[in-house]
Amino acid sequence: MEETEASSSLTGEHLWCVAHTRPRCEKKLVQYAQREGFHTTLPCIDSVHKYRGKLVTFQKPLFPNYVFLQLLKHQRQKICQSNYVANLLDVPDQGEFQDQLKDILAAVEAEVDIRLAPQITIGTKVIIKGGPLSGLEGWVEKREGICTVLLRLDFIGQAAAVKVNANDLELI
Repeated sequence: MEETEASSSLTGEHLWCVAHTRPRCEKKLVQYAQREGFHTTLPCIDSVHKYRGKLVTFQKPLFPNYVFLQLLKHQRQKICQSNYVANLLDVPDQGEFQDQLKDILAAVEAEVDIRLAPQITIGTKVIIKGGPLSGLEGWVEKREGICTVLLRLDFIGQAAAVKVNANDLELI
């Protein structure tokens, strides 16, 4: 995960916004924003590929084409001027967005099996009561002994799915 200092808390007039990036420009935008002194968050996961018999691990964005930024109003134009941003999206519910992003970052930090789940499906809302993700809320996507729980980021209409033992779930 790439995150600049102080990006996990709202300060002053800094507001969350979401940069919809041009293809494969997420890390370039983060580097540009860091040079400009902007606060960014880019949740990344390990991706393992086999090349010529060797396993190579690299970090790829959990949410392709999205970078999360905290900006002052006058900084928005500077981000939009970069060649990496296709569109800059306003976040209407700052608190909910920050809470959901915090949950997803906790899952990335816990290094659990996490994958992109692009479709948010309607299911049972649960709280995880055991394991490294204890206390996080999510929606059950599937139940077969071990459940797949969605940690949602409603603003961009996507979710990250993690596998959690059904015994560690409690209905909300």
